[in-house]
Amino acid sequence: MATLNVGNLGEYLRDQRRNAQLSLRQLADAAGVSNPYLSQIERGLRKPSAEVLQQVAKALRISAETLYVRAGILDAERDRDEVETRAVILADPTLTERQKQVLLQIYESFRKENGFEIADGGEESEPSATDGADGSDAEPRDGTAG
Repeated sequence: MATLNVGNLGEYLRDQRRNAQLSLRQLADAAGVSNPYLSQIERGLRKPSAEVLQQVAKALRISAETLYVRAGILDAERDRDEVETRAVILADPTLTERQKQVLLQIYESFRKENGFEIADGGEESEPSATDGADGSDAEPRDGTAG
């Protein structure tokens, strides 16, 4: 049986699962997917949806964005720095979950301030008109006559 181009994802998932000291069955249960399906993903025989990857990432406590890049859902070149930064923060064992979330919120706010807001779908969105990051007039336009 020919493998899909998701072997890198499968190997990465297997490594992360082993690092978390979880059996295939334990991870499948935690992620809410079937044991055989997860096994096929790890062996590169199945390409999971973004939703499944998000569930697996949550169960492993790793960045879903990293899995999206490895699965080819996000553009690796465009998003590499952002994804790697998030992955490093989320993987730091010296931080609590709350500290990780606060750091990610601060990081996102700086990205937004600099005009690099990333929407939930992974696509860059335009800077807010109120931040002036696009060089345009940042005054609000309410449409009322003066």
